[in-house]
Amino acid sequence: MKKQLSWFSAGVLGLLLGFPGLGSAQIREGSFSLTPQAGGYFFEDGEPLDHAPTGGLGFGYNATKVFGLEGSFNYLRATPKPGGEALDGYMLRQDAVFHLAPNQRLVPYVAGGIGWFWLNGPTTDRHARVAPNFGAGIKGFLTENIALRADFRRVLPTKPFNENLMVTMGVEFLLGGKQKPAPAPAPAPAPAPPPAPEPEPDSDNDGVVDSKDKCPNTPAGVKVDSDGCPLDTDGDGVYDYLDKCPNTPAGVKVDSNGCPFDTDGDGVYDYLDKCPDTPKDLKVTPDGCPILIQKKVSKTLDIQFDTDKTDIKPEYRERLKEVADFMNKYPQTSTVIEGHTDSVGAAKYNMGLSQRRADSVKNYLVENFGISPDRLATKGYGEEKPVASNDTAEGRAQNRRIEATFNAQTEYYEKK
Repeated sequence: MKKQLSWFSAGVLGLLLGFPGLGSAQIREGSFSLTPQAGGYFFEDGEPLDHAPTGGLGFGYNATKVFGLEGSFNYLRATPKPGGEALDGYMLRQDAVFHLAPNQRLVPYVAGGIGWFWLNGPTTDRHARVAPNFGAGIKGFLTENIALRADFRRVLPTKPFNENLMVTMGVEFLLGGKQKPAPAPAPAPAPAPPPAPEPEPDSDNDGVVDSKDKCPNTPAGVKVDSDGCPLDTDGDGVYDYLDKCPNTPAGVKVDSNGCPFDTDGDGVYDYLDKCPDTPKDLKVTPDGCPILIQKKVSKTLDIQFDTDKTDIKPEYRERLKEVADFMNKYPQTSTVIEGHTDSVGAAKYNMGLSQRRADSVKNYLVENFGISPDRLATKGYGEEKPVASNDTAEGRAQNRRIEATFNAQTEYYEKK
């Protein structure tokens, strides 16, 4: 049996594979199929029957391109071994079919399902035997609706169990289903583009052609506007690549470097300078104004006298000159010259003596240095304000005195 089966199978495959078909044919979703078929049914050793020819008809439905359902009927006429009256055989099958390459001209598939098998004769039981089956096959499309089909199926009848083989060749007709859309016509070739015009010259290579370039000699690498001129971001009339002060406020006058003017050279631009004529050697505030320094100054005078005397000793003349110079330097200065005595003598007398001592110093300053008398007041305190004990000669000497303090406020501008 194996030798016969091999020759039959080889013939079926050779016929199928060698027959030319349409490259566009394929399984169609939603199509029905009708397949007349013929072949051989091969009984295994468990069945006392010779191999028999078979013919039949299949009807199927392709739910998708891959999956389909198929029902089929086959008839065969078998002869018992070693001889006897021939038997009529009938087989009904309900199978599931899985297409492995549904979009190709040659479509291999696998199938399997359940069936019923009858053998009718004088000595046989007419009851149906359940006959599961499985197998594989291939479909080769001749047109979009017609395909040659080869099917190899292992049939497993039960009660008693046997393993039989059925090989058939058929022609499958496809009906309906979704048609493959016709290919879209190839688009017409686009016309050849016209030749590109010759580019206009750009002599300074700034990206603006010469015919539109209002600044034709811009240095290389300088960014330009649409007119080919260098950018002037702050609008001060000096191009950015030359502008050393690129963020000058609008409307401010600038020099050739793009920086605002600083007429007095104090480091503050004129448009910010509230003191535009500041001397160059003075420090200034951020507003450009000089920094005014105010300082209090003072001078003290302490002159001692001999007992019951008002004349000024020569050793105090230099000290008086220093006081006069101070008062001349600070003309707003004025003071009160206070006169004092020790406790020798009557208190009333000492009060007059202290006044005369204060007047003596005032007159000396007025007569020798031209100090205005209006700037000098005098006051005698007698022995009321001693600075030392009157019980000793040294203490009494210290108390015979005049005192004066000269205060002034000076102002000047800080220099660099």
